[in-house]
Amino acid sequence: MELLKTFSIKPINTHLYEVAFLHESYSNENGLCECYQRLEFLGDAVLDLVVSEFLYNMDSNLTEGQLTQMRSNYVCKNALYTYSMELGLDKYIKLGSNPELIRREIDSVISDVFESFIGALYLDLGLETVKDFVSKTVITHVNNKDVFLHDYKSELKLICDKDYREIIYRLIREEGEPHDKTFTMAVLIKGKNYGIGTGGSKKEAEQNAAKIALTKII
Repeated sequence: MELLKTFSIKPINTHLYEVAFLHESYSNENGLCECYQRLEFLGDAVLDLVVSEFLYNMDSNLTEGQLTQMRSNYVCKNALYTYSMELGLDKYIKLGSNPELIRREIDSVISDVFESFIGALYLDLGLETVKDFVSKTVITHVNNKDVFLHDYKSELKLICDKDYREIIYRLIREEGEPHDKTFTMAVLIKGKNYGIGTGGSKKEAEQNAAKIALTKII
């Protein structure tokens, strides 16, 4: 894998990195018993830890709330997608031939494999290697103060609070397998529907709904 050579990573267990790019659809079609989901689960926790430690040490004046908000910006789906594309991880993904995989789902997979790669790297070479890799990829964006996660909900709330308009987010639809759900949320302002958004989590769907509402309310 060219990526490993680029970062001077000498793998011990190459199989871990192969699994890190196996989508469930590919595994099912080819009778394989593993896919990247377990590595993604582990990589998510490891990435949170490494980024949290960096932010903690970066500025002793940052409060818990500020640290949480900053971390969310650098580990959100948009950020993970950016890291994957910059590294060319999308080139290694193995998908099934299912034509129903829509663009949003593929983008989500591209985001997922950054975490599964982190999980593989952690299991294979340990935390210090992960820290070195993250410092050369994620932390450069932290130092550049790049913004990946726009808080549309807070912006909408700020506007509505000025004249005491109540905001309610309502779940309209929930579909998909337990590990790969899609949520559709509506944002109601004083009982009126101002926007509908979808996402891989309720929070993401709410942010997308709020983004639409802002175009109608400002």
